[in-house]
Amino acid sequence: MTDDFSQETLIEKKVTYTLEVNGKFFMIENVPARVCEETGESFFSPETVERIQQMIWGQEKPKRVIETPVYEFSTSS
Repeated sequence: MTDDFSQETLIEKKVTYTLEVNGKFFMIENVPARVCEETGESFFSPETVERIQQMIWGQEKPKRVIETPVYEFSTSS
């Protein structure tokens, strides 16, 4: 049995983290993460997760607010 995880390459990057809470979307920019080059999956340290939670639950004032259009995906024409 081979260990597929041994083939992954993680690199340190800054990413944009998005989160939906009670129908509201939040975007946090420049979040430090370890990103898998093969899958694009981001991994965050416990300290980073705690900081994100403080920002959202503590209702810090955002740097800016953006408007986001919402579309409904439908398979019928």
